[in-house]
Amino acid sequence: MKLASERAVVVFTLSSCSMCHTVTQLMADLGVNALVHELHSDPRGKEMEHALLKMLGSRGPAVPAVFIGGKLIGGTNRVMSLHLGDQLVPMLKNAGALWL
Repeated sequence: MKLASERAVVVFTLSSCSMCHTVTQLMADLGVNALVHELHSDPRGKEMEHALLKMLGSRGPAVPAVFIGGKLIGGTNRVMSLHLGDQLVPMLKNAGALWL
């Protein structure tokens, strides 16, 4: 949770995950300077992945795990649903990740 609150948007990923790339690219395309934390590069990556799985419950894989304003939003499906429903950008603005 400490890592998730270091920036307005934090995304936990694995470099081998295509959906992680999709979510981080969406954030970049929107102009968000997200902190991307690649689990495979961290010595505690497996431990963090397990903690993310526990937090997400049965809502899907551990990555990508997107935090906005320090709160767990979810993975690819949730982020894309918010984006398609025109709710993601306002959420990012409220968190201070966008100044549009």
